[in-house]
Amino acid sequence: MFDALIVGGGAAGLSCALVLGSAKNKPFAKDKKIGIIVHQKTSHLQTALFNNVLGLEPGTTGKSILQSGKEQLASLYPHVEQIDHEKVLEISKTEDLFTIKTNKTIFTSKLVVIAVGYTNLMTIKGLEHYIEPHPRAAVEKDRIWLKNTDHVIENNLYVAGTLAGWRSQFAIASGSGAHVATDILTLWNGGKHTKVHDKIE
Repeated sequence: MFDALIVGGGAAGLSCALVLGSAKNKPFAKDKKIGIIVHQKTSHLQTALFNNVLGLEPGTTGKSILQSGKEQLASLYPHVEQIDHEKVLEISKTEDLFTIKTNKTIFTSKLVVIAVGYTNLMTIKGLEHYIEPHPRAAVEKDRIWLKNTDHVIENNLYVAGTLAGWRSQFAIASGSGAHVATDILTLWNGGKHTKVHDKIE
């Protein structure tokens, strides 16, 4: 049983997990069980090359970020459970819980963040009726989004990154994942607006 389960290990999913994980010392988050299904095989980062992203060395590859992101999460926030080599097949809701079925396991979670890519190959059963043509992609690319309002598809079901309707830019997808994480932290904090910053003392 997870309090929050993130589906997707790309820019949005890993950013969301890092921000949620970084709140581990906050009273409202310290006992929360957080997981991420870090499926990366179809991530557009696999073939990305970054020269125009603030803070990244020009020539950084997306493939290296996928690996270093998992390592950063494991090193800094090992309490966030990384579930590798599993692909989500179906998501369903019963009462106040989501059931997430993968090719290997069945998980339950109080809330779910969908952070997979925005291609029309996205085939997670149970999300079909939220799929619409992507509002910020060229029509001929046949991209999709999960219809949402400010990242919320329905109560406790979030979407982040390009699948939330944002353009395919690394900084935008990462920011979307962080945005969702701060919304979840705000929810856990009783509605009090919340963010997590580290500071040099």
